[in-house]
Amino acid sequence: MQKRVLRSPPVQAGKIKEGNAHRGRTEEQRPGLYLHIPFCTAKCRYCNFFSVTKVSEIPRFLKALFKEALLQGGGIGSFDTLYIGGGTPSLLAPFQLSELFSHLRKTYDICEDAEVTMEVNPADVGLPVLAQMRALGINRLNIGVQSFDDTLLAFLGRRHDGNQAIQSIMAARQAGFDHVGIDLIYGIPGQTRQAWKKALEYAASLNIPHLSCYQLTLEQDTPLGKSCAQGLFKIPDDDELFEFFMDTSEFLESSGYTHYEVSNFALGESFVSRHNSKYWRHIPYLGLGPAAHSFDGCKRWENVRSLECYLQRLERGELPVESCEELTNEELQLETLFLGFRTKAGIDLGAFSERFGVDLRASKKDFLKPLLSAGHLRIADGRLQPTRTGMALADAFALL
Repeated sequence: MQKRVLRSPPVQAGKIKEGNAHRGRTEEQRPGLYLHIPFCTAKCRYCNFFSVTKVSEIPRFLKALFKEALLQGGGIGSFDTLYIGGGTPSLLAPFQLSELFSHLRKTYDICEDAEVTMEVNPADVGLPVLAQMRALGINRLNIGVQSFDDTLLAFLGRRHDGNQAIQSIMAARQAGFDHVGIDLIYGIPGQTRQAWKKALEYAASLNIPHLSCYQLTLEQDTPLGKSCAQGLFKIPDDDELFEFFMDTSEFLESSGYTHYEVSNFALGESFVSRHNSKYWRHIPYLGLGPAAHSFDGCKRWENVRSLECYLQRLERGELPVESCEELTNEELQLETLFLGFRTKAGIDLGAFSERFGVDLRASKKDFLKPLLSAGHLRIADGRLQPTRTGMALADAFALL
């Protein structure tokens, strides 16, 4: 089997039908709310997420976002997670964030103990700004560090340096954030396995409670993707990326982290991302903003991938949905299967049978048998779970 390492999908989540979305829902199955803030002062050279650099449109965008929230309505149920991603959400001024939270709480039922996560760029956040964020009710930060190495940061086109990355982590703690996560990238041209391990050692020494370690993936229409296609540099091959992945998992687990999802590590259950876990557990989520995705348990839809089109539609009082897909029972089964392979917990065989009326071990016998024999999957305590190599190769399972 070819060694292809799975990279986390964009964690972006546009009207969840009440009857479909939360009929019989337990507390653990409450939907999540995602906001896509599509602004950056400059595009990173590797990034394929939807964003624009026209930050002067932020006030107009926020008015449209508030209208979208109202059009979606408040009959969705209680949200127990809110994730503000982008783009660069930390470009919003504290007064704009305050207005945003006020509007959301008037429109939706957001639980008092909700996990409220915000992505921030180290170049944007010092102690005063972070303290204001904490006072607004943001209780979890995801800091886009990517690397502590200035040379690698410059190659990626990041606008912060290693010192700013470190200072942002320290400032987050001073501001009262107990739940802090950072993103790190491996597989960057010129980055050795030894240098990567030193970065992991440093992150672990800071006792950062959550680490997201992503493989660099180059899309064709990004600046780095075009440069790679022109032969200006090479990215590591699949075997090298497999070794990066295994090094990461082995080191961080030996350092006290739980490797709970392909790219995610937490210092205990309390630091696991509740919001992102909804995607992997197939729990409904509502996404607001351009290019945001939503899922109601049976149907998935995506907003327009254009800021101007998004703004114009909402200014006409229309929802900005671009495409919608009703998933068949078979498609839902397969999604549940492959999302489950991303996580350490795997798939509850009893719950799968109850939901779909299918004995997974019998219906997918020919698919599962070689993976079990090779040690990529195991069955324990009624769950079908990936091993470490299984998590590394999880994307290849879909090709079998």
